[in-house]
Amino acid sequence: MRGIVKITSCRGKPIKPQIEIIAEIYYYYDKMKEMKGEPMLREPVVAGMFYEKDAHALKKQVHKYLDADTAKSRAKGIVVPHAGYAYSGGVAGAVYSGITMPDTFVILGPNHTGYGESVSVMNEGAWRTPLGDVKINEPMADAIIKKCENAKADTAAHLKEHSIEVQLPFLQELSRGAAIVPVALGEPDTEVLRELAEAIADVIKGKNTVIMASTDLTHYETARAAAEKDGKIMEAIKNMDEEKMALAVKEYDISMCGWMPVYVMLAACKRSGASEAKIIKYAHSGEISGDNENVVGYCGAVIV
Repeated sequence: MRGIVKITSCRGKPIKPQIEIIAEIYYYYDKMKEMKGEPMLREPVVAGMFYEKDAHALKKQVHKYLDADTAKSRAKGIVVPHAGYAYSGGVAGAVYSGITMPDTFVILGPNHTGYGESVSVMNEGAWRTPLGDVKINEPMADAIIKKCENAKADTAAHLKEHSIEVQLPFLQELSRGAAIVPVALGEPDTEVLRELAEAIADVIKGKNTVIMASTDLTHYETARAAAEKDGKIMEAIKNMDEEKMALAVKEYDISMCGWMPVYVMLAACKRSGASEAKIIKYAHSGEISGDNENVVGYCGAVIV
């Protein structure tokens, strides 16, 4: 397991005191080892904080952001945010409303906690939310690990990571049967990311699968500054240019937490024959909080 890092929510507030989170991670890690041989069940960790904890209330909350009348497209990849639903649910809902549901989502999220492997694939068991359990597509996860040298079977990176968890209630309400392959990324080496993208594209070939990149954009700048920086990211996404996006993150110091997931998603989608990317919606937290001096940007996109 990796060293200690500061752990915050996507709104910048510590979710819990750091020492408490560290203790919990080690507790669940030890518990996981004790359960070896039994199906791994990843419990929800941000229910009641990022989204409603009560199942009935959560259903209502999810459907608040969905539009059943939106025309659907068959997506190869999507970009969705992962903040609290009050802030980014509208952007996420706009994306989910406009795609047909696949059999499996390969969900790429950033590793906010710093624990676990740098390319961490959870390859067994299920993830629980207040709406029930979402199964992992174990054969697909294992195939990605086998094909990508740097991808490792790992649960530690996922136990307290919210970027994948917050997507699941949307998937559950739209497609009860959809499975997932959770991948947490803390690897900034673009050669490794490209290797992962190639592996994912090859493994999912011929399968009804969508590659999801979970990310927020600029963090804690003015609304004007965020819009300018995020515009550069969205231009790169629209042009399906992962290299230009990575360069913009570095050149303009853009605090985009999930640039690695987006990089992999774009590269994999192009290898899978994608021809077009559409920006579905952009918003920022100041539209809800009223604070336009310290906003977080949210982008939704669909790649077809």
